[in-house]
Amino acid sequence: MAGSLFDQLKKSGLVDAKKANQIKKQKYQQSKQKKGKKGVTTVSEAAQLAEKAALQKQERDRQLNLERQQAQEKKANAAAVKQILEANRLKGYEGEVAYNFVDDSVVKTLNISSKIYKQLVSETLRVARFKGGYVLLPLEAVEKIQQRDESVLIPLSGESTNVSDEDKDYYAQFEVPDDLVW
Repeated sequence: MAGSLFDQLKKSGLVDAKKANQIKKQKYQQSKQKKGKKGVTTVSEAAQLAEKAALQKQERDRQLNLERQQAQEKKANAAAVKQILEANRLKGYEGEVAYNFVDDSVVKTLNISSKIYKQLVSETLRVARFKGGYVLLPLEAVEKIQQRDESVLIPLSGESTNVSDEDKDYYAQFEVPDDLVW
């Protein structure tokens, strides 16, 4: 009995040449896969590390894009507020009546006409910061500005946020005139 098992099966007629070649291919592929499994595990670890790094980079890029978008949005809001202020500010309001208001913790004064004074007291006009000074705005412009950046507007005299309700009730019994000059 000489030769391989395939040769013996071929001679006996149980297996033809096609089947023998097919079986050889299958055996070769199986042995190749077994040898490659050691390399596959290292490749899969490397692939996992690469995938993890790619996910981290993607998250970091997403955060940077979000920050850029917020900065652009803030810049666009500032430009829109500036445009609204320039387009809607009142001109020619100067007069003899002194209007006092508080900006942060400093009392400021604007000399305005009596007509404008009445509108400020009735809150149909508002004072806003603009280019290191102050401008007067109608309520329509104030509403647009409030949607974008409310910090530009000077709070109304009745908008004191640091006084509690009990204190407001107590101080309500004392009348303070609006035209009080310090």
